[in-house]
Amino acid sequence: MLTSPYKEFYEAIAAFIPKNRIYTDPLRLLAYGTDASVYRLTPQLVVDALDEAEIVQLMGVADRLRVPVTFRAAGTSLSGQAVTDSVLVRIGQGWKNWRVGEQAEKITLQPGIIGSGANKILAEFGKKIGPDPASIDSCFIGGIFANNASGMCCGTSDNSYKTVLSTRMVLSDGTLVDTADAKSRAAFAKTHGHILEGLKNLRKKIMDDAALADRIRRKFKIKNTTGYSINALVDYEDPFEILQHLMVGSEGTLGFIAEVTYRTVEEAPFKASALMLLPTITAACDLASAVATLPVSSAELMDRASLRSVEGTPGLPEGLDTLDDAVCSLLVETRASTKEELDKNIATINDAFKDVQFVRPHAFTDKAEEYSKLWLIRKGILASVGGMRPVGTSIVIEDVAFPLERLGEAAADLQALFARHGYTVAPLFGHARDGNLHFVFWQDFGSPTEVARYAAFMDDFCKLITEKYDGSLKAEHGTGRNVAPFVEMEWGAAAYSIMKSIKELLDPKSILNPGVLMNSDPQGHIKNLKPLYPADELVDKCMECGFCESVCPSRDLTLTPRQRITAYREICRLRETAPDSKELKKLEKQYEYMAKATCAADSLCRPRCPAGVDTGVFIKSLRKKDAGNLSNKIAGSIADHFAGTCRAMSLALTGVDKLHRALGSTFMENGSRLLRCITFNKAPLWNKDMPTGGSKIRLPETHSANPKRVVYFPSCIARNMGPGEEHTDRRTEPEAVISVLLKGGYDVILPKNLDKLCCGMAFASKGLSDAAHKKEKELEAALKEASNNGQYPVLCETSPCLLHMKQTLDPSLILMEPIEFILEKMDGCLKFTKLPKTIALHATCSVRKMGLEGKLEKLAKMCAENVIVPDGINCCGWAGDRGFTHPELNESALKGLRMQVSTCEVGYSSSRTCQIGLSLHSGIPYYSIVFLVDEASV
Repeated sequence: MLTSPYKEFYEAIAAFIPKNRIYTDPLRLLAYGTDASVYRLTPQLVVDALDEAEIVQLMGVADRLRVPVTFRAAGTSLSGQAVTDSVLVRIGQGWKNWRVGEQAEKITLQPGIIGSGANKILAEFGKKIGPDPASIDSCFIGGIFANNASGMCCGTSDNSYKTVLSTRMVLSDGTLVDTADAKSRAAFAKTHGHILEGLKNLRKKIMDDAALADRIRRKFKIKNTTGYSINALVDYEDPFEILQHLMVGSEGTLGFIAEVTYRTVEEAPFKASALMLLPTITAACDLASAVATLPVSSAELMDRASLRSVEGTPGLPEGLDTLDDAVCSLLVETRASTKEELDKNIATINDAFKDVQFVRPHAFTDKAEEYSKLWLIRKGILASVGGMRPVGTSIVIEDVAFPLERLGEAAADLQALFARHGYTVAPLFGHARDGNLHFVFWQDFGSPTEVARYAAFMDDFCKLITEKYDGSLKAEHGTGRNVAPFVEMEWGAAAYSIMKSIKELLDPKSILNPGVLMNSDPQGHIKNLKPLYPADELVDKCMECGFCESVCPSRDLTLTPRQRITAYREICRLRETAPDSKELKKLEKQYEYMAKATCAADSLCRPRCPAGVDTGVFIKSLRKKDAGNLSNKIAGSIADHFAGTCRAMSLALTGVDKLHRALGSTFMENGSRLLRCITFNKAPLWNKDMPTGGSKIRLPETHSANPKRVVYFPSCIARNMGPGEEHTDRRTEPEAVISVLLKGGYDVILPKNLDKLCCGMAFASKGLSDAAHKKEKELEAALKEASNNGQYPVLCETSPCLLHMKQTLDPSLILMEPIEFILEKMDGCLKFTKLPKTIALHATCSVRKMGLEGKLEKLAKMCAENVIVPDGINCCGWAGDRGFTHPELNESALKGLRMQVSTCEVGYSSSRTCQIGLSLHSGIPYYSIVFLVDEASV
């Protein structure tokens, strides 16, 4: 129940924001209110704002009612910038517009675009944005800008502060100002001249204090995101330039960034890396100081604890486990626009290091497959430490920066500090070229003793950095909540006073993200700490980083993998501490739909997870627990009578198709919705792209002397679903597959008793493991017999089924998907002619998990002149049968598809059910990829 002033706030914003985008229920408040930090604050309400006008009106209401507001981008922030106990405004939906300037010298971006998405836009021009944080595949432009996030290569020269050209911003009272628009600037000067004058006065105050001005310049020569970017008051005279540069790194405490225009930087196409091992961390830091004058794009320091954390990882250099305890490494990369320039860079670096004593010889490699393995060491540190941590503990990740000439001494002091406070597993690594080091360790925030240990560490840590080295307490992760109480310790009273004046000038009512960036409570960093309650061994390693969210098909509908785990942890806590509470009952009831029912269980989250958590497998395990005796008995009966069940399904599809042709789409759609309504959404929802039933598979005679043989297992879906009304090619998928195989000179073998065979995936995805196992074993036996115990390859045209077969059947069977079979087994057997048409391509989640998306695109480009792969469409959300039972999941997952394929004539994929949803939400017919191959080959 909302209380004043939140009730008034809700009622006011409900006038211009639909209530289905204002959340007050306990599950979503908890789940949506979680970010990647170690802090937990539950908002009073969460709002999804879709455009600038909504933000302007919302901030006007917040200003009038003095309601605190926090803006949330992707929620990958590590220091608590995106959590609040007031109003949380999310910008995940919408906010995706962009413009590329002339010659791609600049790019204008809205804050909801993922960082790597901006680079994809610029890739064809050989450009990229300057900031390159490690989370660039997950974090949004809004977060990158608000935290002044940098990364391995951008240093202090290409971060947001140095590359921002203009911004559209909304201030705390709802005022919009565009620094690139002269009219907007003039209007702002009339209504908010006091802000511009105040900024001028603050600049004068600093410039009149030569010592303070020099200190600010010196402090920002290295990476620094502690407090506000007060270097803006030194670097610029124009108050609008000061204003927009103060916004960089302000963490939503000064205003909302609705749009930013960046100067782009060159993306060098040629790269080479070398892993250099040095006897001590001091030697490695000394070498890092030297690379600052060399053609080095990045130099990543990793101490012995870092290397130890990834020992034994497949693909990494051998012998890491034999290194002495003092050894430290430097992973050096150089980039160039030409191969000749790259070779020259390597020679220059090697000549500069010719007298350096390395532990082992090293060599630069410009082969992507080789240097990618080296970078796995750097990328694997967080994952390894996260995986080693005890259940219930959190991961603490901090970053600092030092004057480069003192980096070695400071690194040794940090290692001693870890040891003194008992952090025995605390890898030290980072961007040594910039004097920027990271460290990571695990911490139990459920124990008062452990919290006290952490508090003592933070006190000593902050004193060490500020008093001995005058370094940056936060180099690139943003101040957040963890360092907010220590900002004055780093900067001193004079600079801190300037920062307070900036806050008072731009947010006089202190309603923007209070408690973040500056906090007068000296204990603020150890309050509201987030416990990671033990829930299930499948997800206990989750660090709640949010890297999984950008690929989740239900992210804009219900919950993401991180949010499913967060909510389940709270449910498990309440089951232990308050089993009879109303709160628990509410969460459990909501969890059924929000988490279980609408999870596609596609497991695309696993490759994105630093700890390797597979939320899809976890949800399937919950479904298995929920499956009662009745469900298992029904599943067992279906498995035992599978052929009859499939015939009934095929006949039903044919009957419904005939009814559709007789009555028309409008009647069928209305009738289906009515049936679904009166059955409380239990009845599947019909759609106009539903297929007709399948037809009997027929094979020509085989030739016993032909050595080219393949066992073809048509999935039950392909066997029993024919074409849809939208298809001009009226063949079934098995007919197209057989046509391609015969063209390639193959004899095709069908398993015996084909009609009763199933891979078992349909049962397994619902947690009906007994029935799934039964069908898996039946199929395995049939395929072994048909393939002569694995002598012949087995082909299945439906990639989700093929992946499930690979995961569950005897590995002696050679199981292949059409993409790899055609490229590998039929190379030279078919002659391709590129068809003069533009096609869309969809790599299913199973194709992605098998690593075949690149091969799928290669095959498509052999067949068609123009191939479009829509951006941001990962899993289609059909999820077996959920496109029928929960069509809203499919609709949400594909909402960005239609516009991206508007120029395409036809689309192709590798799953018949996925193709139904793709056709429905794209406006073009989707076929199996084998249809394209058949059409383009002889």
